[in-house]
Amino acid sequence: MQIHYDYIIVGAGSAGCLLANRLSANPKNQVLLLEAGGPDKDLNIHIPGAYTKLHKSKNDWGFWSEPQTHLNNRKLYLPRGKTLGGSSSTNAMAYVRGNRNDFDQWEQLGNQGWNFDAVLPYFIRSEKHHQAAQVDPGYHGTEGELHVSFPTQFSTPFVKSFVEACAKEGIPTTKDYNGKKQEGASLIQCTINQHKRASSATAFLKPALQRKNLTALTQAQVIKITLENKQATGVVYEHRGGTHNAKAQREVILSAGAFHSPQLLMLSGIGEAEQLQKNGIACQHELIGVGKNLQDHLFYPISDQAKTAEGINHYIPLGSQLKAGLNYLTRKKGPFCNGPLEGLAFFDVHEKSDPANFQFHFTPMWVGLQYGYDAYDLASYPSTDGYTILPTLLHPKSRGEVSLRSKNPKDAPCIQPRFLTEESDLDTLVKGGKKAIAIMEQSPLKQHRKALGLPLDRSSDTALIEHIKATVETVYHPVGTCKMGTDAHAVVDEQLRVKGIQKLRVVDGSVMPTIVSGNTNAAIYMIAEKAADELLKIV
Repeated sequence: MQIHYDYIIVGAGSAGCLLANRLSANPKNQVLLLEAGGPDKDLNIHIPGAYTKLHKSKNDWGFWSEPQTHLNNRKLYLPRGKTLGGSSSTNAMAYVRGNRNDFDQWEQLGNQGWNFDAVLPYFIRSEKHHQAAQVDPGYHGTEGELHVSFPTQFSTPFVKSFVEACAKEGIPTTKDYNGKKQEGASLIQCTINQHKRASSATAFLKPALQRKNLTALTQAQVIKITLENKQATGVVYEHRGGTHNAKAQREVILSAGAFHSPQLLMLSGIGEAEQLQKNGIACQHELIGVGKNLQDHLFYPISDQAKTAEGINHYIPLGSQLKAGLNYLTRKKGPFCNGPLEGLAFFDVHEKSDPANFQFHFTPMWVGLQYGYDAYDLASYPSTDGYTILPTLLHPKSRGEVSLRSKNPKDAPCIQPRFLTEESDLDTLVKGGKKAIAIMEQSPLKQHRKALGLPLDRSSDTALIEHIKATVETVYHPVGTCKMGTDAHAVVDEQLRVKGIQKLRVVDGSVMPTIVSGNTNAAIYMIAEKAADELLKIV
């Protein structure tokens, strides 16, 4: 049976939920939103402090990279949200926009209308900042649906010391890294509202579900885009044991993320002809850039054990978790009110007075003395408190790709990031790590230290390199695999239309030509706002 809609949106993640809200606001638009995961009913999704329980669960696609030759041949775990809200329902809730230079660079690459001044109104439109008086005026919204706030219900003394130690090492304190200037250290701004996670599903989708012109289906996996004469006509999807065809009168919009959007294009015959043919797929339209240009942020831990039990580790044992959970449920207090991060810092690691090009994530947790921990499993951490700075590579030179493993849409794509293939990426991580170690040695933080965590050996670049290769992880910010631009590898134009195919757009993090200077979720909301504006203009 075929059902006709005006717009079909593939993927109910950050971009998809926002688009569903904006497009269905016009009652004349019939909108279908398809999500391969289930509803966001898991209580752990909504409790900020339950963040680590979401990875490797039913709410996670649980991807893995190919073995990384420059990282001791390790496969890196690549979590992606598989539920309403996508990764906004499973991420660490950091709200970071990046800086002016990021978006000005997008326009310099040929994407007109994507400079910072042009995209700022779209950031503002979505946002409802709870402490607008504490941040830079003119840079924030108070009327949007996405709640953004500084942590208010739980704080450790470690984060205050982190900010003070940064200042002693030349990273000034800032009140707003999402404002006029990104550089500086501060408390984190996060997507939390009334002690609960503010995901794209809670912010944008659920308020719109009452509209009769919006249909949202969960556990509905799209397996193919239907094409006729270089025009997208709809999608084929599986739902409740059956295969269904849905027709789009106006457009099909891919918002499936940096792994699934290129995979779906390739499964539909759009991509590099040689790879499609190798997997037994007839090439409908050759775009050699599909799946290329994969970028992600990387970080690794520099940690210390603390003298006092004022962090998060001592809540790890089951009895302590239960007490903290009861405190959260009855009093809305304690560590479950926050995500895993308390502070952030942005700075020029090369000390050339350039825009921020390196980041520290700060968490009031101790990683421990051993390398046997799982970065995504809280139970593998020690139960003794401490704190960790995570030096974060913001502008990797290395580029990877997403390709097909087979023509079976149920098979995970082949993800080859090629992390640290460019030597400068490792050099930058080392330089950032040495800065983090220097901050740990400043008295505001060092006064809390009982013992070293990771790495124990901080005496040389060689020791730090060994530590990086053993512990570095992705910050799960994959972007770039359907990049917008004007060169031969561009997949979409500046209006996010797939080149050479009518009535087909990609609206998610995969369209970023270069990765932004910070956590990517806020920029993906901006991209979706801008795309919705463009779509509604042409109705």
